[in-house]
Amino acid sequence: QVQLVESGGGLVQAGGSLRLSCAASGRTFSSKAMGWFRQAPGKEREFLAVISWSGGSANYADSVKGRFTISRDNAKNTVYLQMNSLKPEDTAVYYCAATDRGIGSIHSARYGYWGQGTQVTVSS
Repeated sequence: QVQLVESGGGLVQAGGSLRLSCAASGRTFSSKAMGWFRQAPGKEREFLAVISWSGGSANYADSVKGRFTISRDNAKNTVYLQMNSLKPEDTAVYYCAATDRGIGSIHSARYGYWGQGTQVTVSS
């Protein structure tokens, strides 16, 4: 079992940066690929990024490529999402998730463990 808790959300002006953290409990964290998703009001949950269990590989959605960076520290059981050049359309609840299905997992259905989410609001 893996339990996930996100933090680091908040209010930021357009063009600013935030770093989200996702702390995991459970001894199997380091064996799982980790992803970040977001969901804006009235919209479906959107894939943002996924990182391999080792941290050596990552995939990104086109909408955030070049602005967001996913990383992990297995010694701290934590995965991060560095978000730069934020835009008002990045406003959403951001979720981290864990999967046993590898770095190719871009669909939310492939993730078995989810955090509760953290709100990110970008003002114009």
